[in-house]
Amino acid sequence: MKSLQGNFLIATPHMPDPRFFKKVVYLCGHSDDEGAMGLMINHPTSHTLAEVMEGLGIEVPERTLPSVYLGGPMEMEAGFFLFSSDFECCNYLEVTENLRLTSDVEILKAISGGRQPERYIFTLGYAGWGPGQLENELADDGWLALPGDEDVIFNTPDHRKWEEAARRLGIDIATFGNVVGSA
Repeated sequence: MKSLQGNFLIATPHMPDPRFFKKVVYLCGHSDDEGAMGLMINHPTSHTLAEVMEGLGIEVPERTLPSVYLGGPMEMEAGFFLFSSDFECCNYLEVTENLRLTSDVEILKAISGGRQPERYIFTLGYAGWGPGQLENELADDGWLALPGDEDVIFNTPDHRKWEEAARRLGIDIATFGNVVGSA
């Protein structure tokens, strides 16, 4: 299967796992050998990045900081930044030409000092699949794979991301799969 890195996974109404009900996952990595890794981008928590910084002993800037997102059910104590490529930091994975992923604490220190990416989200945890697992879930209509869209990630209200990510390609995700038939 072609790599889906940089694409959205949109949970369909057929998604059997309630943890992913109406969730959008942005795939940060995908290969036949290693499986897939992504971040839920529409599940903000009641916590803020300021609380994370306080917990790590990093000075919290005076400005308001964004919410922390639940990135997925795996390793929920691990933090991940999905950020725009305008920001340079030492350790990152290039997801696309415009987006990068890091768990390097240096980005928190940079944000504390007023140097930050133009656009970013911070998550705790991630969504992960072993080799072949995601492909099986796609075949079972649990997910719909669609091109990722930075505007959806960073500019769409969280409660609208699930519907908006699909709508941009002309799909009404709320009714996806209600038509029975075969090709």
